[in-house]
Amino acid sequence: MTDCGCEKARAELEEYLHNELCREDAADIRAHVEHCPECSAELKVGITITEVVQRACRESAPEELRTVVLTRIREIQSHGVVVDA
Repeated sequence: MTDCGCEKARAELEEYLHNELCREDAADIRAHVEHCPECSAELKVGITITEVVQRACRESAPEELRTVVLTRIREIQSHGVVVDA
């Protein structure tokens, strides 16, 4: 495990947040972030954004909006043509 440096850490931060890196690369980024205040702050922002998006995705759309969207989808499907909204 080595300190990969800011450039690599920032370039791969998104993949790190989503556990998409191999074990060795993730360990390198983790080691760097533990000792770099700037990259640590960027990681915290990434974590916060990810959590907010995940929460938002769990919420349902208002029923009225769902009805409008589904009606429009059915209209388009029945005509087979995409019409500008």
